[in-house]
Amino acid sequence: MSTLQLLLVRHGQTSANVIRALDSKPPGAPLTDEGHAQAAKVAARLSTSPVVAVYASTAIRAQETAAHIASPHDLEVQVMEGVQEVFVGDLEGRTGETALKAFVQVYDRWTANDLTARMPGGEDGHEIKARYMAAVDAIRAQHVDGLVVLVSHGGVIRLAAEWLADNVDGRIAITGILPNTGHVLLEADGDTWHCLEWTGLELMHG
Repeated sequence: MSTLQLLLVRHGQTSANVIRALDSKPPGAPLTDEGHAQAAKVAARLSTSPVVAVYASTAIRAQETAAHIASPHDLEVQVMEGVQEVFVGDLEGRTGETALKAFVQVYDRWTANDLTARMPGGEDGHEIKARYMAAVDAIRAQHVDGLVVLVSHGGVIRLAAEWLADNVDGRIAITGILPNTGHVLLEADGDTWHCLEWTGLELMHG
């Protein structure tokens, strides 16, 4: 029986990550040297996995991370619209606790399924869900088995995993902060997905 798995990978480190700046608007910052090293480690780990396709968001950092992963498999990185980070609008480029608190207040409402909440000058949850789910549907229409890698961004990956997986809830989406090159592994299960791995968390697989 064929099995399709979707590996959602957060990009490697960028200069914006180092200073804890909110960086959501593509193309964004490139990887640092450390970010490239992180991506190379992921690529080595996945070099013997049955990777059939590698996708990345429109952000430079995602595409650079994906290029490392695709290389051992002689695959081209396919840039995909719709999987970019949640657009933070007026908070773009800001650092500090005030900006982070404003982000978290809206983000927590999304994880509680209040998708009407909107980042100041940015997106609401309905817009994010529509674009990301459409992208995943497009991927699923192209692949029936093997491991598909999708490199995008920590905030949107956590939301997408909650929306897609039958064993992920808002509590996991809030607490499961993904480090650079952290991942969420989903497996197709009928019309939905089941989460098998989440970096830093132990999941129940029943």
